[in-house]
Amino acid sequence: MRIVLVGPPGAGKGTQAHLLAKSLGIPHVSTGDLFRANISQGTPLGVQAKSFMDAGKLVPDEVTIGMAKDRIAQDDCAGGFLLDGFPRNLVQAEALDGILKEWGVALDAVLDLEVPEDEIVKRIAGRRLCRRNGAHVFHVDYNPPKTEGVCDECGGELYQRSDDTEEAVRVRLDVYHNETEPIIAYYGEQGLVSTISALGPVEEVTQRLLAALGRA
Repeated sequence: MRIVLVGPPGAGKGTQAHLLAKSLGIPHVSTGDLFRANISQGTPLGVQAKSFMDAGKLVPDEVTIGMAKDRIAQDDCAGGFLLDGFPRNLVQAEALDGILKEWGVALDAVLDLEVPEDEIVKRIAGRRLCRRNGAHVFHVDYNPPKTEGVCDECGGELYQRSDDTEEAVRVRLDVYHNETEPIIAYYGEQGLVSTISALGPVEEVTQRLLAALGRA
């Protein structure tokens, strides 16, 4: 299956993409991983991307599209893939359609994770990370540390990322509404979109996604 997973920041896309791809036996292709791999390997596209990022500029669509095309052209994606974070806007969505059409294949589904905006702000703004180990993550409401400001795992200081404040989250949501949300309507016209609530336990959300694909 060829799937695109979309949803606002804080919807749990990364977690669900990993679980869904594993369940379906297809590669999970995330934009973050694409950028990291290309930059670390010093590919021509990675060098281009790094030059823009170092200058504090947005990476142009054509560079991101090139990375995605190279990745999904690899052998392990021949039987399908799950895209997470790409396409991010209409230009990228139209480019992806063109690439797949050129290869004689098409998307099977677009899964849209839905979360109320206030819940997104609460999820992200309440997040606290450990300075010693970024994998140690807590939440002031859902998973509070035993001692405020101290990591239960290693005793490191807990902090809030600068882009996790309520103001920063609302800016990120505005960007999502303006840039990414239009692709949902674009794919909706193709009859590809299923909207799934991302509220509730992780396992329940995964089951909803599988049910939308007829794989529950």
